[in-house]
Amino acid sequence: MSKGVARLKGFRKTTDKVKHGTKITTYIPAGLASVGPPLGPMLGQRGLNIAAFCKDFNEKTKDIKEGIPLPAKIYVNPDKSYSLILHKPPSTYYLKQAAGIQRGSMSPAKDICGKVTLKHIYEIAKIKSEDPVNECKPLRELCVSLIGSARSIGIQVVKELDPEEYKEFLAERAIIVEQQLKELQEKREAKMLRAAA
Repeated sequence: MSKGVARLKGFRKTTDKVKHGTKITTYIPAGLASVGPPLGPMLGQRGLNIAAFCKDFNEKTKDIKEGIPLPAKIYVNPDKSYSLILHKPPSTYYLKQAAGIQRGSMSPAKDICGKVTLKHIYEIAKIKSEDPVNECKPLRELCVSLIGSARSIGIQVVKELDPEEYKEFLAERAIIVEQQLKELQEKREAKMLRAAA
């Protein structure tokens, strides 16, 4: 019994403490990383040099169109150094770009806010397959996932799309979106009035 205890004490002396870093997952607009909120406080809490990080991020994303939301994984090491991994923009960004819309539907089950073709879905799936998370997924599975994402934001997937009809659809849709935004603004103002009373 005493030999086992002595070995255990010796073993404890030879092992080193494993230090794990922190992982931060966030969306940062390409070329627009700044020291202000929300990124600045998030990095400052972990003791990173915020200005150096922003400069590094903006340098890495200088070839990408400014303002595109990029999923970023930041691994913070115990010595306050970091490693940055950037992914492709989210699939909803690509779907909205392909449909030519700025925002998704407020009630996707009832309302169609845009349309994309199966060719759009295939092209987006090819782009998303380059992400490390999707490297092993078959293209068919990515396409099915994209169709589900499109439905969840109110985009209809069709086989073919007539440009003239779609242009008219988008013009009608712009009027509906304007009305919805006006209603939202009125609700916010009414809520602020109730809170002030």
